[in-house]
Amino acid sequence: MGSDTQRLNITLDGERASKLAQLAARVHVNEGTLARSLLSTAIDEADPDPGNVVALLDGIDGAYERAQLGLRQADQGHTVPLNEL
Repeated sequence: MGSDTQRLNITLDGERASKLAQLAARVHVNEGTLARSLLSTAIDEADPDPGNVVALLDGIDGAYERAQLGLRQADQGHTVPLNEL
């Protein structure tokens, strides 16, 4: 990867992982390649207006609760230093 790229690890639920696998098989590409293309398209089409970003985040089931859990875990010292990743 070049210096202008960022690596992300994304976990999909079973239903979406299955759908991604089916789509990748249909177009004869690696699932990771297809996932990168789909994510890039979604990011390119996303409206960066703060109000729209809030609406997008509000639409993610459990996002607020997971963010709150992360804050509690950090407050309790349940973290991993970046240099240990």
